[in-house]
Amino acid sequence: MADRKATLQVDGNSIELPILTGTAGYDVIDVRTLGKHGYFTFDPGFLATGACESKITYIDGDKGILLHRGYPIEQLALEADYLEVCYMLIHGEAATAEEYQAFRSTITNHTMVHQGLYNFFNGFRRDSHPMAMLCAVTGALSSFYHDDLNINDPKQRVRSAYRLVAKMPTIAAMCYKHSIGQPFVYPQNKLSYSENFLNMMFSVPAEDYVISPTIANAMDRIFILHADHEQNASTSTVRLAGSSGANPYACIAAGVASLWGPAHGGANEACLNMLEEIGTVDRIPEFIAKAKDKDDPFRLMGFGHRVYKNFDPRATVMRDTCHEVLNELNISDPLLDVAMELERIALEDEYFIERQLYPNVDFYSGIILKAIGIPTSMFTVIFALSRTVGWISHWHEMLSEDSQRIGRPRQLYTGEAQRDFAPIKK
Repeated sequence: MADRKATLQVDGNSIELPILTGTAGYDVIDVRTLGKHGYFTFDPGFLATGACESKITYIDGDKGILLHRGYPIEQLALEADYLEVCYMLIHGEAATAEEYQAFRSTITNHTMVHQGLYNFFNGFRRDSHPMAMLCAVTGALSSFYHDDLNINDPKQRVRSAYRLVAKMPTIAAMCYKHSIGQPFVYPQNKLSYSENFLNMMFSVPAEDYVISPTIANAMDRIFILHADHEQNASTSTVRLAGSSGANPYACIAAGVASLWGPAHGGANEACLNMLEEIGTVDRIPEFIAKAKDKDDPFRLMGFGHRVYKNFDPRATVMRDTCHEVLNELNISDPLLDVAMELERIALEDEYFIERQLYPNVDFYSGIILKAIGIPTSMFTVIFALSRTVGWISHWHEMLSEDSQRIGRPRQLYTGEAQRDFAPIKK
């Protein structure tokens, strides 16, 4: 809707700009015509710029709301499994029982990867970071699956989406197995999505891996709670790469690369590093004091959120899941003791309460992954696995729009004005 106009006054001239209204959230001033008047907006980081129109995810950070296709994240995490969320993100509506069974069967029967893909891992050093391998192998998928690279065909786009959702757990587990020198484990069709991932991660030929329902449920919730998060850095990267017509596997590889940045996908790993720095419960008061000191550079990781100014709606579900896992495993680990004491303090200390510095989803997911036995080097890999469905859903949505065109941000040039070049020989 564009019934209202905003007027911009520049050098005595008036420029009228349409005001667009979505189904929720802020109104948006449409500045697409500014270039015709010789002006562009300047917005480093695009923090005040709507780069696209989307029907997938909505966030209200002030109220602590996260909706996927209109469904609250709390309901999805407690009442759906990850594959139900995947279907809904890709197709726009919750699946019927028949649609879900067909979708689950398709995903289950596409979890294996081309045998030739295993050869890629022979070229990686044993100590390669799992994210380096994931990024490379994801992009390499396009060399094996040629039958779904026509991005103008909606059926092929959906087929590639299904393949990515199905194969990412297999590839992620392969990255882990290679990093620790163990043989790869093939997927098993009798297992659920999260059970299959855990089995490929932890089973070995010498003995069977017993899958705990509590751990499998926690893994499924981690997948759901990280499935999509609107126009973040990695999602925007996937959209920008896709706007050039790049194939879906290249676009998702670009998303993996963006997520690898410590300011984006490394939050739960940073939280674990902080816990290691604190070390023991008796040192917590020292670090709490440092966190409260505005002149001290130390910051508590895993508390508060850039988007959520009140509370992270994902953290509420993750907190309960975290305690379920710790109660079942009954692990004696000083870092987990530190984490639980920090949580208690953050929920009771007036300093944290007044500033709404509540534990976020990264705080709890990091604790769960550590308790399960997953090394910190794999944390971002699991994040990428979870987020693949969000990335591919945005990619598919973008290419479904008639108005889609290649992205081309503008710049404020501050370099030298035109000048003559003097060759060295003169």
